[in-house]
Amino acid sequence: MHADFQTDLLAWYDRHAADLPWRSTRDSYRIWLSEVMLQQTQVETVKPYYARFLAAFPTVQDLAAAPLADVLKLWEGLGYYSRARHLHQTAQTVARDYGGQFPPTADELQTLPGIGRYTAGAIASIAFGQRVPVLDGNVIRVFARLTDLDADVTLPATKDRLWVQAEAWLPPARAGDYNQALMELGRVICRPRHPLCRDCPVQQYCRAFANGTQHQRPVKAKKAPTPHYDVSAGIIWNEHGQLLIAQRPPEGLLGGLWEFPGGKRENGETLPECLKRELREELAIEVEVGDLFMVVRHGFTHFRITLHAFTCRYVRGEPQRLGVHDFAWVLPDDLRRYSFGKADREVIKALEARGRMLL
Repeated sequence: MHADFQTDLLAWYDRHAADLPWRSTRDSYRIWLSEVMLQQTQVETVKPYYARFLAAFPTVQDLAAAPLADVLKLWEGLGYYSRARHLHQTAQTVARDYGGQFPPTADELQTLPGIGRYTAGAIASIAFGQRVPVLDGNVIRVFARLTDLDADVTLPATKDRLWVQAEAWLPPARAGDYNQALMELGRVICRPRHPLCRDCPVQQYCRAFANGTQHQRPVKAKKAPTPHYDVSAGIIWNEHGQLLIAQRPPEGLLGGLWEFPGGKRENGETLPECLKRELREELAIEVEVGDLFMVVRHGFTHFRITLHAFTCRYVRGEPQRLGVHDFAWVLPDDLRRYSFGKADREVIKALEARGRMLL
């Protein structure tokens, strides 16, 4: 059965594979770049970022030599910014320790920052022709339906079983094409909510389709309610018409990005009280909190925030790096030179629109 499944899947892929810019190469740098960008991000979103990155950094040595700030700025809007930091770290490691050449095996690749088992398998099989499996969300869904798996696929034990299965089903050759075919099948045919079973090239091998359970697979535990937090941020002006911005610590959520300083409201606080406390704790400054400028709602992977941005007047205190990595006083026209998260970019857009209205 496995041999027939592999043959039918590869034949379908040969006819219908999407024309994607990273599929015309076996350059490990370009394949690694695409795989990192495609983690938790849709193909159409990635395409322009991939092109811009290659234009700015044609080789891994170019990326390694670039300042992290430039990498984060190019990544701006792609989300999950730890990927960009790991990208930079890995480029520096490959340039320094491997002579600018990625190691060819999945085990060696997994020693590099930000490269887990899936990404290592994708690079090793696609760029180097290694016979190793991949298991991302699309492939998990495909195998869960093929085998009519009734176990929770979010559990580590179930994922271990699926890795064993993915390896057992590998063809003797063309592992890279086969892995891409599985991912493509999951993306365009074996979709999460509305699988196109009539168009599936491997329908005859699918136990879930035969049993009419394809809409119940894969099984996932019910998610807990998503936490929500109110956040205050200060649009802080000084007497010179400059704004105060702060850089987040290098690690953690939105690490290395800039923001309008502030933080999460604690129980019993008003939003202005929260803002004053956060500015004292993080920058040792005092401000006069003015009007609410705008409200931005934004969702992260595991929680949601409502950002309340207030216009503030700087009163006293020389800014210090207490809870921030850095700070800067900048003119409004210079804000676009810095890398900000999505919620703060909405505030910048509103500031620019307000400025144009006042001209």
